Amino acid sequence: MTLAAAEQFVRYYSDLMNYAADTGDTAALLSASDAGCGNCQAYADFIAKSNAANGLLTGDYHEHITDVPELTKGKPGFAGGSATLRVGAYTSKETKADTPLDSKPSTYTREFALFAKGGNWVMYEMKQTKQ
Repeated sequence: MTLAAAEQFVRYYSDLMNYAADTGDTAALLSASDAGCGNCQAYADFIAKSNAANGLLTGDYHEHITDVPELTKGKPGFAGGSATLRVGAYTSKETKADTPLDSKPSTYTREFALFAKGGNWVMYEMKQTKQ
């Protein structure tokens, strides 16, 4: 399990998040997440309710990773680091009756921990902060 593979996984995981946001299908996202990853589950729960397929998520909501500047191996089977990503302007609602929540274009830092499982990396934990 190399750091290069870890970086590719972080980018792939972002693609899974974008796919889930488009479709509401969180199965692939959750299968690439550790069962104990609370923020992974919280994102999946939100996006299962509010997604582009059901019209509750509109605009430039895809995240785009611009850099993975920090990536290190920790104890055996773990890696961690951060990624810089940007998201455009988008609108979300939890239900059709809710008032839309408008989000402006933003840049974020995602800190994450990965765990080697079955020869693949999985998202062990992640936290996102606005820059």
